[in-house]
This record gives sequence, structure tokens and C-alpha cells, in this order.
Amino acid sequence: MSTSDPRHYDVILAPVITEKATIASEQNKVTFKVAATATKPQIKDAVEKLFDVKVKSVNTLVREGKKKMFKGRPGQRSDSKRAIVTLEEGHKIDVTTGL
Repeated sequence: MSTSDPRHYDVILAPVITEKATIASEQNKVTFKVAATATKPQIKDAVEKLFDVKVKSVNTLVREGKKKMFKGRPGQRSDSKRAIVTLEEGHKIDVTTGL
């Protein structure tokens, strides 16, 4: 395994473990929560170095924070950026083990 740069941990924050992400994993897709400033090439590089896999493509999306009530006062949840990483055939990441 190649040596990983500590900055890769700043790009990829956490794996997303939801029902939708689990279904997508059957098509070699893994979903990660990433830094808001992360670019697709940075995400691809970080995933390849951290998990020692080959990435086919990266799709990103920004989830807008919902307006909610907090202790009777209006507030807003933070926006979050996610990356859906498609892996090459034969490569696999087990997100349940953690980084």
C-alpha cells in the first residue's frame, strides 16, 4: 500500500451508510461525506491513495441544510457535500471497517 498524505483525511470526512448508499454499493459505487471545498480530482486522488483502489469516476452533490426549529427558535442545518465514487471492476471498499 502506498503512503498516504495526511491531507487526504481532510478531503474525505466519513463514509455515508444509508439504505440508498448500500444499494449503490452493488454497482461498485461508494458514497462519502467530503469537505465543502474538495474538488473531483482531489477526491479521486484521496480515495485511490487511502483505500488502494482504482477510481473510474466521481460525482458530487451539495445537500442544502434544512430549516428546522431548535429549542423553539428557527435555525438551519449545515450544508453538506457528498461524493459518489464509482470504482473500476474488481475493486472494492468495505466502508464498515472505517479509515
